[in-house]
Amino acid sequence: MITLRLATENDAPLIVDFMHKLGEFQKMSSSITVSPEKMTTLLYNRDGEAVLAFDDNMPIAFAYFCRHSSAFIGQTSLYIDAFYIEEEYRKQGIGKQIMHFLAHICKERNYARMEWLCLDWNTNAWDFYTHLGAAPFENMTLHRLYGENLEKLQHD
Repeated sequence: MITLRLATENDAPLIVDFMHKLGEFQKMSSSITVSPEKMTTLLYNRDGEAVLAFDDNMPIAFAYFCRHSSAFIGQTSLYIDAFYIEEEYRKQGIGKQIMHFLAHICKERNYARMEWLCLDWNTNAWDFYTHLGAAPFENMTLHRLYGENLEKLQHD
């Protein structure tokens, strides 16, 4: 039986394990630098949250998310930063269960929308999200400033 629950700080090592699996799947393993200690801090401070899926007691999926706001709409939203389902559990409705769980969080917290990024080559995910009724946001590309360039800007 599949069960879902919100993660606690004690789940930080499990979330980090899922992040490494996600990094491998996305061919971005070197980008995953989170440690259990950093994840514990994020969860403890509620800077981020996660929903975990279990088959009996075996962890099989997760979604890491956080709250963000938009000046365009003047409301808060839920941003899904990471989403991973073990390969043998894909296409069994677990992703939809997780999205349903997150949609209920939006309702409970009065969030206006859910948002996430999806790699262009991940056609299975694109099909899944489209089937849910999600639409890609066109005419914009995510830009990211980090590392040395962020430090340089901080000192300019």
